[in-house]
Amino acid sequence: MKFNKIKLIMIATILSFTAYNCSNDDDSGNNDPMQQIPLDFSGTYIQEDQMGRPAINTVFVDMADKSMFNMTVPSDQNAAFQNKFQTKLEALNPAHTDPMYTNALGFNAEEFTTALATDVLTVSLTGTTTFFDGTNVLTGRALGDDVISTELLLIFGGPAGTDNPGLTDDNVDANDKPFLSTFPYLASPW
Repeated sequence: MKFNKIKLIMIATILSFTAYNCSNDDDSGNNDPMQQIPLDFSGTYIQEDQMGRPAINTVFVDMADKSMFNMTVPSDQNAAFQNKFQTKLEALNPAHTDPMYTNALGFNAEEFTTALATDVLTVSLTGTTTFFDGTNVLTGRALGDDVISTELLLIFGGPAGTDNPGLTDDNVDANDKPFLSTFPYLASPW
């Protein structure tokens, strides 16, 4: 249940790449997908959705700001939304109103919401790939990472991750089906 939205996004992405790279004319001799489908990049394009980190947009962006947040380029998001994110964080967990109070990352409310307000998923190409494993922080995301529990821990857990124990875990500890050991790695949605 936890990964249903992520599964759908991954499946849609895989299907779009598959549809783009497949041709019903197998004997054309032309295996270059760029030559098979003419691309037209003319026109005006806009950013319609930001979901770099799961649940951040959902929890921290008010409904009235959804469209503006989704269309704001990540490099401008911190300036536009950090104060709003901090206000929301302090409402969710009033302990964050104390500037000395930190979460498991050692971030106070301003530092934490500064990191959250830029909605990008950072990826380490040389280290551990994880959302948060107690040591490595936001260095990517493995399929089995429990991102919702991590986010709850960082919002409600305090410096040792032990504050508010009823609010720091969604109690969904694994995907409903095992992940595949080969590409596309995701379990079948049904």
